[in-house]
Amino acid sequence: GVPDGFRGRIFQKFAQARQEGPWQHTGTGLGLSLAKGMIERMGGSIGYHSIAGQGATFFIELPVARAEPGFE
Repeated sequence: GVPDGFRGRIFQKFAQARQEGPWQHTGTGLGLSLAKGMIERMGGSIGYHSIAGQGATFFIELPVARAEPGFE
């Protein structure tokens, strides 16, 4: 899960939560920031549900694309 003290920074560039175990400090901390930027540029949003000690589930919501007349 996402630590409580990290939730306000989770989508910031270079943000990494302190973790114990084999995944300590891997990656750049850019993935969620990049994903959020792209999703928001498409008119959508990103969020997550987290349970401490069990994990987190991330979700995105995007608007439905409507075909232009003649492109159906």
